[in-house]
Amino acid sequence: MANESLVNIELPRIVVNRICAEATAIPYGSLMELETSPNTVAISNGNGNVFGGVTVEEFKGGEGLTHVSCGMDGVWDTPTAGAITLGALCNISGLNTVDAAEAADLLTGTVCCKCEETAGGAAIKRMRFIGY
Repeated sequence: MANESLVNIELPRIVVNRICAEATAIPYGSLMELETSPNTVAISNGNGNVFGGVTVEEFKGGEGLTHVSCGMDGVWDTPTAGAITLGALCNISGLNTVDAAEAADLLTGTVCCKCEETAGGAAIKRMRFIGY
């Protein structure tokens, strides 16, 4: 269940252009994290990463391109790492996965979406991503 791409439910209205590694393939619907370089993203891989968007195009890699389009909002069916309460704010918790945010996450800017469905345990849930 974890690691699969997000499935779009409502199209994003805010789409940004991000820098990415030229050789890395990135599937459509990948949850992206901002890295330390300005405006550079990679596929999410850890807890508490800063949200860089959800890819709205497939990036094949190896074609000499270094930019990918990422939606900053919209509604996506998203794999979760555990139980999340309806209405809870969430942050990245791993590869294409989110989990309930903690109070400290509000201060670090890692919150990326809000849960719009209730389900216990790890599941795929409807998440409304928060464009900034």
